[in-house]
Amino acid sequence: MTGGRDKLADLLRLAGLEIVGEQRIENVLPIRAAWRPVASVQAEPAVAVRGDRADLVAEVNAQWHRLATEGGIIGEDGVFLIDVAGTGAPRLWTRVRLTDQWDLAGVLGERPGQPEFIALSMDGNTLLGATTEEYEVWLVAVDRIKDRQEEAAREAARETSQERAAVWEAMLRGPRPPGRLREKWAHGLALNPAATDHVRAGLLGLSDSLMWRRLPTAVVEAAMAHPDRMVRQLLAEAQPNITAGQWARLILGEQDARHRWGLTMLAADRGVRLTDTAYERLSADPSARVRGEIVRFPGLSVRILDALTADADPAVRASAVRGAWPRLGSAARQELLGDPDGKVRADALLRHHKDHPLPRVVFDSEDLGDSAVKTCRLERDLAEHLARHGDPARRRSLAGNLHLDPDLVARLGQDHDKGVRSEVSERPDLTEEQRAGIVIDFDPGIYRQPLDWVVALHDDPGAMRRLAASSHPLVRRSVARARRLPQDVVALLARDEDRVVRLFLAESCDDAPADMLLEVWQWWTGSLSVPDRPRSHPNFPRRGLLRYADDPNPRMRRLALDDPESTAELVERFSRDTDEEVRYRAAIDPRLSAATAVRMLDDPHEHIRHAAATHAQLPARVLVQLLRDTETARAAARHPALPVPVMEQMLLWLQPTAGVTPRP
Repeated sequence: MTGGRDKLADLLRLAGLEIVGEQRIENVLPIRAAWRPVASVQAEPAVAVRGDRADLVAEVNAQWHRLATEGGIIGEDGVFLIDVAGTGAPRLWTRVRLTDQWDLAGVLGERPGQPEFIALSMDGNTLLGATTEEYEVWLVAVDRIKDRQEEAAREAARETSQERAAVWEAMLRGPRPPGRLREKWAHGLALNPAATDHVRAGLLGLSDSLMWRRLPTAVVEAAMAHPDRMVRQLLAEAQPNITAGQWARLILGEQDARHRWGLTMLAADRGVRLTDTAYERLSADPSARVRGEIVRFPGLSVRILDALTADADPAVRASAVRGAWPRLGSAARQELLGDPDGKVRADALLRHHKDHPLPRVVFDSEDLGDSAVKTCRLERDLAEHLARHGDPARRRSLAGNLHLDPDLVARLGQDHDKGVRSEVSERPDLTEEQRAGIVIDFDPGIYRQPLDWVVALHDDPGAMRRLAASSHPLVRRSVARARRLPQDVVALLARDEDRVVRLFLAESCDDAPADMLLEVWQWWTGSLSVPDRPRSHPNFPRRGLLRYADDPNPRMRRLALDDPESTAELVERFSRDTDEEVRYRAAIDPRLSAATAVRMLDDPHEHIRHAAATHAQLPARVLVQLLRDTETARAAARHPALPVPVMEQMLLWLQPTAGVTPRP
């Protein structure tokens, strides 16, 4: 992409154009739409210059400048927008200004005198295109662009039921589309809420998007039996609707040991509970990697666990230690503590010494490292030795050990290393007075996971009151992650000076107050984990939002359409708003008219164009045009108004041709 931009910049400078500012999305007609009237078979030139003229370049330049000046293309400051065909640059308008030595017709084309470029006024209302025909250079002028858009959209929106039926009938008789278009269709149909089970099953192996939504049992069964292994693997990775029996058949039906291990690992990662029969078979699987994953599943019998601790492969025994130690009997634990394999023995020692003090001699001889320093009960002399250790990283590990004596905790709380002090400050066994006495360097811009021990206290109102007043921002942030909190705690956190506390309260707590939710909305656009908060919060205001219809802040302005008293007229008004997010809110509103939806298909911003492409009011003739365009086909294939026979025909066209074999 960078190379394309550089090539375009060099070309524009060679043509005598000064680039003004950085490339960006301009609030005007997108480039693809701007080329449309210039390249159309209905295009008529304002001026046609014969290609055999001796002064061709000079004449085209002169005529272009005259038309650009008369039509208002060139603004008072000399700036206009330009796009040149064939540069490979991202399709963004470039702001330019003519220099004293300019030559557009001689440079902006494949050869001198064969220009291919379009220029647009800064207000987006006047266009002038230069294009080379067989014997002439055409200068095509288009004025009143916005009015023309409105007129064309209104005309396209007029569609009778008979015309709509005829459009779909014509599409059913159409030829098989090219491969790139079929790929877009597959991804769009996979997300189409109106797709039938038959269509969804037929899309298996054609679009990965299908698996991330809850699929009907029949489609899941079809995926389990699919010959493409990657379909079965993606099913295991993403599909939320798989029963224990289906999981068992999916894993046990995989003949390849490496692939069977992969499916077993995915099931364990997702916390799946398999059938007892599956546990029996997998615990005796020929693959040690499969046997090693079994210990992570819930509901294993003691007999299976004992068998895994005595497995011939040390990696399986180590897995049993890590995953099943609390469930093992004393005899099995003793065997593992004396295991001939060093890794198995070390893992067993780490777990044993969470309950029994670890002597220094064992720590040194077994080289248990930071894992022991962080988690084990330590004999006093070992703990004192580590508290004086010269490596700050070793002291930082010790600072998080919850088994330390209070005097050692206090000593580490005054450590000269800020990382050590930070670890101590997050301990659960401190009073808030002790925590406040530790000097820390907290960076509010770095995201930190909530403290586990605070999360464990979320249902304790007294603990939440105490911790909500903590001097430590991370403690208060962790409190704000609670789903329910006492009103006095909510009131305190809603006024917290750390805005991340307020954000977490808005995202997680059902008791967050309306005024704070509105405040957070002004500066937070949503996270990946909760993309719809705070706007979807049950306490977020729904009434009284019309007062923001003229608010200078576009984030507040767009809320006006959420008010039950908002009107279709406001939707139409917002569809012309200068802010893209306000227009997007209008584009997804069901009250948007068909004509406006058509017009918004040429919005400057892609996400708005895609929203318009799925609008329920879109005419069939327009929808078919979008389906035949690779730029819009994916969004159009998601349209819920696609008739089932059309989706079925699209599915037929999507099927691979003869001779294509699935991946093994």
